[in-house]
Amino acid sequence: MSQPPGAPLAVVAASLQRERRRTGLSLAEVARRAGIAKSTLSQLESGAGNPSVETLWALSVTLDVPFAQLFEPARPRVQVIRRGEGPAVASERADYVATVLSASPPNARRDIYLIAAQPGEPRASDPHMPGVVEHVVLSSGRALVGLTDDPVELAPGDYVAYPGDLPHVFRALEPGTVAVLVSEHV
Repeated sequence: MSQPPGAPLAVVAASLQRERRRTGLSLAEVARRAGIAKSTLSQLESGAGNPSVETLWALSVTLDVPFAQLFEPARPRVQVIRRGEGPAVASERADYVATVLSASPPNARRDIYLIAAQPGEPRASDPHMPGVVEHVVLSSGRALVGLTDDPVELAPGDYVAYPGDLPHVFRALEPGTVAVLVSEHV
């Protein structure tokens, strides 16, 4: 008979899954490092089994979380960054400011920025790491965005994706140009 949601075993199962995903380790690797059978960890993550204190302790050490955290249900995480808040970095050569809205969490492969730019010198970017794709949604103003040799003109609500591992540009065409940029590390 399975336990109802929120029961201790169900909470432990969800916590183990969440923390293993956070570390980016496979089921087999966590089991190996904790010195337990892969089948045992699989059962625990599915909400079955009867784990001992020793097993859960070994898993908490392997996953680098406090033992008690395995018994805490996940809490929704809401993050709000108000306009004008957040770490902002300005370009030396263009009237262009990138505010980090969300840095890539462990084992995710994307960063999110709010871009504020003014007409004038464009923000020219050298190629990033291989496989990077940039996604831009223009919120206000107009801009030329994309590959340096062939940028696309965007209006509010327009979206463009382009290889960030090639030279690219962001040129504001109107005052108060604002965009959201997602840098995806494929």
